[in-house]
Amino acid sequence: MNSVALITGGSRGIGRGIARKLCENGYDVAVNGVREEDRVGDVLEELRSFGTEVIYCRGDVGSRTGRDAIMDKMRSHFGRMNVLVNNAGVAPRERKDPLEATEESFDRVMRINLKGPYFLTQAVARWMVEQKEKSASYAGTIVNVGSISATIVSPNRGEYCISKAGLAMHNKIWAVRLAEYDIPVYEVRPGIIKTDMTSAVTDKYDRLIADGLTVQPRWGYPEDVGKGVLSLVQGDFPYSSGEVIMIDGGLSVQRL
Repeated sequence: MNSVALITGGSRGIGRGIARKLCENGYDVAVNGVREEDRVGDVLEELRSFGTEVIYCRGDVGSRTGRDAIMDKMRSHFGRMNVLVNNAGVAPRERKDPLEATEESFDRVMRINLKGPYFLTQAVARWMVEQKEKSASYAGTIVNVGSISATIVSPNRGEYCISKAGLAMHNKIWAVRLAEYDIPVYEVRPGIIKTDMTSAVTDKYDRLIADGLTVQPRWGYPEDVGKGVLSLVQGDFPYSSGEVIMIDGGLSVQRL
């Protein structure tokens, strides 16, 4: 029986790269997103081509009704769950100086990027504990997709940076709480990844990378993150719960 993974925001960008890597390696996958299912048909078709079961769980992780809908479908369709990847996230619709930032933007980013993962993890963790108590052989893993913005400041998108800093603490809290059940929790922290979220600033980062922003002189890609997540969920780091795995090409390495 295949392990089952839920990937929030799994129909595009980093989430799609993670979903692809897990499907390639024998995981049944539930892809979450907010778009209508017929708008992600090409993604689902691609993922199903690897021979595992793939379903779509539509729902906004930032709302209780959205999270309930996701969990209801997971329970009714699979009846089990081994992996949660908290990947869904948004950037501010407009980059603004913090002196001009709006409460509306702050609330939207926090709701989706921080409140959503926290309470979805709560629901999933309760179910994982139930499964562990029923079977000692049960294996569960939670992976949070953070960002270098947790520690590296971008003043014109302060709400995003704060949400990712909060997610870093969320990761530690759940690692501590679930340790007694042998359910590891990790954070992967991507750097400059080529996705639709970074498409508007491609020229900027092309220049910065060429000027030495990263140790490895290239963009990161969703598959780079997917490989990191796969390594974590298949148990390659069994004694590292709570740790942060940097996937940033060495951007965060301090240099003189």
